[in-house]
Amino acid sequence: MSITKKVGVLAVGLGMVGTLAACGSSSDDAGSADSKTVTLVSHDSWAASKDVIAAFEKNSGYKVKVLEDGDAGQAVNKAVLTKDNPQGDVFFGVDNTLLSRALDNGLFQPYEAKGSDLVVPKYRADQDKHRVTPIDTGEICVNYDKAYFGEHDLTPPKSFDDLVKPEYKDLLVTENAGSSSPGLGFLLGTAAKYGDEGWQDYWKKLKDNGVKVVDSWEQAYNEEFSGSSGGKKAKGDRPLVVSYASSPPAEVIYADPQPATAPTGVATGTCFRQVEYAGLLSNAKNPEGGKALLDFLLSKTFQDDMPLNMFVYPVREGAQIPQSFAKYGPQAKDPETLDPAKIADNRDQWVKSWTSLVLK
Repeated sequence: MSITKKVGVLAVGLGMVGTLAACGSSSDDAGSADSKTVTLVSHDSWAASKDVIAAFEKNSGYKVKVLEDGDAGQAVNKAVLTKDNPQGDVFFGVDNTLLSRALDNGLFQPYEAKGSDLVVPKYRADQDKHRVTPIDTGEICVNYDKAYFGEHDLTPPKSFDDLVKPEYKDLLVTENAGSSSPGLGFLLGTAAKYGDEGWQDYWKKLKDNGVKVVDSWEQAYNEEFSGSSGGKKAKGDRPLVVSYASSPPAEVIYADPQPATAPTGVATGTCFRQVEYAGLLSNAKNPEGGKALLDFLLSKTFQDDMPLNMFVYPVREGAQIPQSFAKYGPQAKDPETLDPAKIADNRDQWVKSWTSLVLK
């Protein structure tokens, strides 16, 4: 959660990415021709503490390079297109909404990372072939601007059903389901909630109620959403946004001075569970370095460090969860989920139908 990013935030870091420098865009520069360099390809919400990366480099003997490659959906698509001559050794950030696309296109080679047996069972995937390793989890949910709803004496929405009510007309901004991981997750959440037939009727109502669609999480959250620090600066006018359940803690932790309570809240009845994975790229130039990096991403050291960098939850049993997460951004108790096989069978057609219905 690039959350997800991230989310994840998973996309989730309010633009606080780039703790490591991105590599050049050419495959010659980005690939790990040097056996002492391991290259991680990721979406733009990758972040890690410098001292944690430095410790891995010292202990393993590998130098880490990071290539950030746009939104998660864009990054996955590019990785598939370049799989025969990959830009790096490990890809991080493919989530359960896009996992089958990566696996069906042969993006990864098998490797069972050390510590895989300590991953919480509900987050595991591809257990027979071990082509991917779960790294983090979070929930894609609608966030709301507390100040707006207080000033307008309006109760914030709590559920998908609420979002189509007249009192919330022209208030919601979401991401394009065809290009953005949280946008796709929100679409899948509605498919899980309303079923194969009902989700389209729901989106017709949402469109009639003035939902706005933008290309990316960064644009939706940091430009259009009135409740985020970035949105305030950009004079965003939408008090509802598709983001992550862990976005409110980020708004508290990175504020100066820190507020006593989070300025944003979560509509807990709109959440969809996201799990992000990493894998050893097929044709990786440094597969041994890639394996060492995957082991590290699942280590307790990295799993403990990850939440306050990417604002997602760890998947390893016993990993530490910050108190601020429990206070300002607890995990949704009953998020919507979909079987990976159902996502694989329906995702492309759902996105095609969604695009025709919502964008045209």
